[in-house]
Amino acid sequence: MSAKAYPKSASAYPQVTSPKRGPLIVFLTAVLLFVLFISTTSISDASAAVRAAKEHAPRPSISRPKLTALLPDNPFRQAAHEPPVQKNSTSGEAKWYSDWKWLNPFSSTITLDEHRSVLPPPATRPPIYTFYDQEIEKTEEVRAAENKLLLTWRRAWWAQGFKPVILGRSEAMKNPHYETLQGKELTPALEAELMRWLAWGQMGSGILANWLLLPMGAYDDHLLSYLRRGQFPRLTRYESLGSGLYSGDQMSIQAAIAVVLKSRKLTSAKSVLEATSDPDMFAVDPKPLDLAFYDPESLTALYKPITDSLLTNQAKGLTFLSNLISAHLHTNFLNNYPSGFGILSPHAFESAVIFSQALAIAHSLNTCADSPVPHSCPPNRPGCNPCSSLKITYPHTKSNDTSLFNVGTVPHPYTLALFLARKTEVTVAHIRRETERDRWLQLVTRDTLGTKLGGTDRIVSLKEEVAGEFSAARGIWIIAEQAIQWRDLEWHFGFELPRADISVQDVTASGTNVQMKLFTSSLKAQAPTEEALTLQKDIFAKAKQVVTKAVKVRDKIDMKAVVEAWNLADTEAWRFVRAYKARARVERTRWEEEERKFIGGEDGEERGDGWGRWFDRL
Repeated sequence: MSAKAYPKSASAYPQVTSPKRGPLIVFLTAVLLFVLFISTTSISDASAAVRAAKEHAPRPSISRPKLTALLPDNPFRQAAHEPPVQKNSTSGEAKWYSDWKWLNPFSSTITLDEHRSVLPPPATRPPIYTFYDQEIEKTEEVRAAENKLLLTWRRAWWAQGFKPVILGRSEAMKNPHYETLQGKELTPALEAELMRWLAWGQMGSGILANWLLLPMGAYDDHLLSYLRRGQFPRLTRYESLGSGLYSGDQMSIQAAIAVVLKSRKLTSAKSVLEATSDPDMFAVDPKPLDLAFYDPESLTALYKPITDSLLTNQAKGLTFLSNLISAHLHTNFLNNYPSGFGILSPHAFESAVIFSQALAIAHSLNTCADSPVPHSCPPNRPGCNPCSSLKITYPHTKSNDTSLFNVGTVPHPYTLALFLARKTEVTVAHIRRETERDRWLQLVTRDTLGTKLGGTDRIVSLKEEVAGEFSAARGIWIIAEQAIQWRDLEWHFGFELPRADISVQDVTASGTNVQMKLFTSSLKAQAPTEEALTLQKDIFAKAKQVVTKAVKVRDKIDMKAVVEAWNLADTEAWRFVRAYKARARVERTRWEEEERKFIGGEDGEERGDGWGRWFDRL
């Protein structure tokens, strides 16, 4: 077998040439780098644009809580102590804790107590002083009329965020300059004014006002906002007010007193301004538009019936003046809200009876007070709109119209659940299967927040509406199950209110109550019938017993707690409003009790019979 012959040269094999991939790889690499360069540039530009938009875009006022604040506590974590209970932080069933974290959606994450609401820290009220010489002999009628004026003065300034304090000779006599004053020969008018200054200087920095000078403007007016800050770097007086208003710190006050006591004009000057020759002692601010001064010149020029009464019967004239000032305060309030009143009435068809108190408040505010000078205006606002009734509307949701004064009624979720079920009792199955969560809050905030947000965001918005620094002055919120206190309302608004009692028993479809007729007629085709209103009264009576714990519930299942757990945001809103109103009342009553130590109690046992009348009976 012969050997197999192999080719001697590789050229005998067929040539398998590899493809030329070099140029293709280079091309693809170039394309890829180009794409990466373009996309990177676009992303960076887009990121820069997004960052710029975020920096300039308005931020929503609603702050979303952190996830950790909403998650339940770790059951394996060590238990945490509750924050210390603050002094004067309870009133009946209402409990609160003042903290800057008050806009956290749910208070229990801060207080670790589901029944204690977190409220904003109470605003510091700067003191505003006036001087009343109790030792001057006067008839009982005149003293009583002056005390009514002083009460009007205190109430008006309290409503504007100040702490009004009435001083007397006791404070003036403690001033180191008092002995120097006793050795001087002065005109009676200058001596009376220096006694005011001595009492003011003894108290420290603050505002000194005549008790015929009253705030007559909106809560957020510039001068009132400045005075509420309580910072007075210089001794200041105001054009056209004469000795009606001063502000300053204690050192400047005492220095001014010393300058006046060294003046050569003591025997002829009738005021501190006439006695001093130092033009730099006072800073002079422009004429304030937000303050009304009922001095003799204004009374003579604008309110002749008052001056005529003062000349013939001083006590009667002073009473007329008090009524006139109260009527002007009421007129000023109405002028601040030209759009009228909005009675917030969600679920009005099913729960018409719970709005009786809101109707009473709006009707009272919309009723012009009796005035000795009808259709007159305050001296600082001669072009005002004289008092006249405004429009009352019944919106289902709150609006952002700042010219509308809102009156809101917050029902407890248990109360609302009974009304919407049209029964005096509900079951767990009904709550879980047939009701949505937070139905009241969802409807109240629908127009302002839309329909997509949950209760967490909505409760923050409501809290800002109830307790925000300036939004709180544009409305009032009450609890459906608690009776309103008219005296508290008068201190809230700053003037006497014509009483309008619309009780639940007056809520009838065929009754004579005008406001309730207007309310039910506003529902048009959905106006409840007489039988429906009767059922609503029974439901409301049962709900109030459970919510206020007037009757102990012995059921195995606490339906009130069940409804609260199902409606966390509605429950938080109800507790927040209840605590906010309770704290306001506690703050005022504590201040009244403190002032009684210095100016006497109800019977005026310490400084004379008249002093106690400066206080309302609680």
